[in-house]
Amino acid sequence: MSKDRTRPAGRRDGSRPGTVPAQRPRRPLRPHQWFAERLLAVLSGQRPVHWMLGHTIGEAYDQLADLAPDAPLGAGCRRPVVRTCHGTQPANGVVEAFASIATGEQVRAMAFRLEQGPDLRWRCAAIDLGGERLPAVR
Repeated sequence: MSKDRTRPAGRRDGSRPGTVPAQRPRRPLRPHQWFAERLLAVLSGQRPVHWMLGHTIGEAYDQLADLAPDAPLGAGCRRPVVRTCHGTQPANGVVEAFASIATGEQVRAMAFRLEQGPDLRWRCAAIDLGGERLPAVR
């Protein structure tokens, strides 16, 4: 009989059934990364436009409402993903960001502007999608 009576015969690893291995804590997304994921969900048809209602200001909601019915980032059979997302801060409380969105072999550009309100919440103030579709570079 083995020394460890809680381990079934023949089992060599020390983990106990039902325990979850420790995972590295995920770094919280920066505001522009968080917004890129949300905007992609709307512009690919995965979420309705009103999902962004409290997260937009100015003309951004109207821009989304104009773009979303065509699901410009949802073409193809694969689910689109944010490949890269970068942001710059030209002034306090402002982030100008751009992301590349891949859907299978197609890559699109998305640019957007975030503004931080007096309540310190970030909101999307403008959005623009790149022009022609280009094949993904591997």
